[in-house]
Amino acid sequence: MGLKNEAQSALKDTKHFYREYTSGMNRETIGRDIQADSERIKQLYFEAIESQKKQGDTGELTGIQKFYRFFLSLTQRLNPTRRLIFGVSCISFIAHYFLSLIGLSGYLLHPLLMPVAFGGVIVILLIELLEKTDVKRELDLARDIQLSLLPPTEYRGEKLEVYAFANTAQEVGGDYVDIIETKKGVYVIVADVSGKGLSAALYMVRIQALVHLLIEKYEPSPKELFLELNNYIKSTKSDKTFVTACTAFFPNDGDRFTLCRAGHNSPIIYSKENDTTFSLRTGGLALGMASNQVLKHQLLEKKYYFKPGDSLLLYTDGLTEARNELGSEYGTDELEAMMSIYGSLHAKSISLKIQSSLEAFIGSQKPKDDITYAVVHRP
Repeated sequence: MGLKNEAQSALKDTKHFYREYTSGMNRETIGRDIQADSERIKQLYFEAIESQKKQGDTGELTGIQKFYRFFLSLTQRLNPTRRLIFGVSCISFIAHYFLSLIGLSGYLLHPLLMPVAFGGVIVILLIELLEKTDVKRELDLARDIQLSLLPPTEYRGEKLEVYAFANTAQEVGGDYVDIIETKKGVYVIVADVSGKGLSAALYMVRIQALVHLLIEKYEPSPKELFLELNNYIKSTKSDKTFVTACTAFFPNDGDRFTLCRAGHNSPIIYSKENDTTFSLRTGGLALGMASNQVLKHQLLEKKYYFKPGDSLLLYTDGLTEARNELGSEYGTDELEAMMSIYGSLHAKSISLKIQSSLEAFIGSQKPKDDITYAVVHRP
């Protein structure tokens, strides 16, 4: 009969547990997580202080008052039952040391106070962790749904090729890129909904559905499309959301495209004939910031030549505002330089060159905003 070396098995299991538990724990990851958590705590602290100022309390707060309001704001995020458990744990922890100081460590319930305090915190932590896991699963599902609504990455027509790139800073994002083909031509749309996360993503989905409906039914010009979208956004008075957007329409006939920009980043065009790049700085307010009467006069719709070999880049501010470890921004100058060098290539090649340049610039830094862009090229 073979004898199993239990000691060796236990040691192996211990090593396996250690490897699993410490997976992903490296200096860069820990440093990034600590920085992110510190920023989150700092934001919560300032929100707690500012909430009192909005209530009319303009006096200078003492350190104890600030701590009290921060602690109260933090615990309010727990539901009443978990808040009760947390309160009992805190009281048990304080009572344990207080009884030790006055010499009653061997009396009353002193031996049980520390286990109660520790157990209560562990229970809350485990429940919050399970809840967070469920939310993460739902966000992953929302992400899959959102990604399924995005257009195919690559579009190829007789006179046009488009390649789109989208990367969300969180599980879901508020950037929008679309390529819509109609009988008359192709619409290329890039937009950015104010805010981040789930609320911006849901709003983006609503905008996307409306854009497809309007284009399929009316085939409007870029300016007419924006006015219809603005009318929808402004229809809800309590809605404070605004959307920056840029739309380019490429007709099937002719060598010009129509562009309209609503408070969005200026597209960059490369002209092969002149071998140069320049920004298309058309005017226009963001959608949702003014009524249609005002916006109608603010939005400018212009036509630009788009000859064989030319390329156009539409992008959101997440691309130019991406930062490296030193805090420097990627910037518009770098984009113009990339278009100047690679603008004569195919749309996919230009997009991949920009992606590689951005990845090399930010290094290990995680983008804080959604990064979205679309490259249009006329072969």
